[in-house]
Order: sequence, then structure tokens, then C-alpha cells
Amino acid sequence: MNIYQRTEEIDPIIEKLKSQNKTIGFVPTMGALHQGHLSLIRKAIGQNDVAVVSIFVNPTQFNNQEDLKKYPRTLERDLELLKTVSNEIIVYAPSVKAIYGDDVSSGSFQFDGLEFEMEGKFRQGHFDGVGTIIKRLFEILKPDNAYLGKKDFQQLRIIQKLVENYHIPVNIIGCDIYREKDGLAMSSRNERLNPEHRKAASFIYKTLKSAKKQFGTKSANKVTEWVINQFAKHELLELEYFIIADEDTLKTVKRKSKSMSYRAFIAVYADGIRLIDNLVLN
Repeated sequence: MNIYQRTEEIDPIIEKLKSQNKTIGFVPTMGALHQGHLSLIRKAIGQNDVAVVSIFVNPTQFNNQEDLKKYPRTLERDLELLKTVSNEIIVYAPSVKAIYGDDVSSGSFQFDGLEFEMEGKFRQGHFDGVGTIIKRLFEILKPDNAYLGKKDFQQLRIIQKLVENYHIPVNIIGCDIYREKDGLAMSSRNERLNPEHRKAASFIYKTLKSAKKQFGTKSANKVTEWVINQFAKHELLELEYFIIADEDTLKTVKRKSKSMSYRAFIAVYADGIRLIDNLVLN
């Protein structure tokens, strides 16, 4: 397995691959890898000549500095996990300085309003940080295809819009959410849950499934009210938001239309640890 930490080290590797017309499949990660990440990496391997994985905890997308400090950094473990998939993976694990130099700050982006919905309302500056790091990684690694999980569906839409607005020649491939046996969406944050809150967290997916069933006969407002009431009665989980939105614009649904695709989005705190999930409704 080839591991590169400096841009000047990986540049000639990428240039050689491009000169040989090799297709590059890219999976951007912040490390603390789990089976959800591995499912993306397997797709990248299966659909491209070469798979590249980045491991980088991006400071500019954290609006909560305490969350940044607590984010797990497990590079050695991550590398061992990657070896269980393939020894041919190219790993790019840069330092903050390698990416940002001496100016650790975000650029400013417009994503046609996608950045102001849901996460954008609760995590100021978050998507500027996402746009900054993804654009930089695309410039360095020059992938043909990039694989992103739908757990961060708003982020997926943001990156699709980034590619569209900046005419970046990469195909964005959204991949289904990889779940634990009890339905909890796999996340690096799950490892921080104590046993009691980990068990309780399965309630998130159960509620999403019930909301989907109700959405067939009830209005979005009625379903939202029901979800809010369910979490108000829960002793261990605190609901930050539940929103039913149009998949394309991410705007909250006011009236249902058969021509639109809807998805339910949720953010929940479990003992101070923030968990997000979503589920397509039709």
C-alpha cells in the first residue's frame, strides 16, 4: 500500500496515471474508517483502474472546535483496515499545513441555496469548509469518479453543485447508506457512544421508517409533528431537527407532488454526540 502525506509526493503518481489513461476512483474520508467507508472503497476499486483514499480531518468544516478536538484520529488502524480490502489502494493522508499552508481558512462558495438548508442553518460556515477541501482534493488527485455516501445527503448535493458550478471534470457517485444491524447509520461518531446511548440510537432509524409509512397518507407537517413528539418523550435522545424536503432543492416540503422525490432528514444528539440520518420517502 502506498501512503503519501505531501502533495509533491503524490503529484507525479497522479500525473503518471493520467498519462496512462488510467481511471481514478476517489473516496474522500476523515479517517476513523468503518464498513461504510469500505463499501465505498470496494465500489471505487471495482469500477476504476486505481482507487485513491484520502484521510484528512478538515478543520475548516467544524464550527464546533470541541467537536474537532474530539474527532477520532486513528491512522494506523485505518491503514490496517484498508489492507483487508486491497494492498493496491493509494492513500493520501496530508497534514493541515500540506493542504492549507499557513492560512487555515475556507474559501467562499455559493451552492444555489443548498448551503442554507438543514445543516447550513445549524453549522455556520460548514459547507464553505466542505467546498474548500473537496475542491482542493479534486485538484490534487484529479479523479474520474468520486464516491460519497448518502448518509451526508446534503453534502453529496453540495459537492454535485460544486462540480457543476466550477466545471470540475469528475463524476459524483452517491452510494446507499451502510447501516448497523439495528439500523443505525454507520458513522465514525458511533464509536464515541456509551452502551446506553448506542442502544438508544437505533430509535432514530425506527422513527424514520415510521415517518416514511405515515407520509403515504399524512401531510409533511403532520408527520413532522409526530416525530417531534416522539423525541420529546425520549429520555436519552434530543432532536435538533426533522425535515421532509425535496431531494433536488432540499427545500422543506409544503405540498406533496407526485412529480417530486422526497427525503426525510434528521439530526439528533445522544449524550452530546451529534448523529444524522435520512431516508428516501417515495
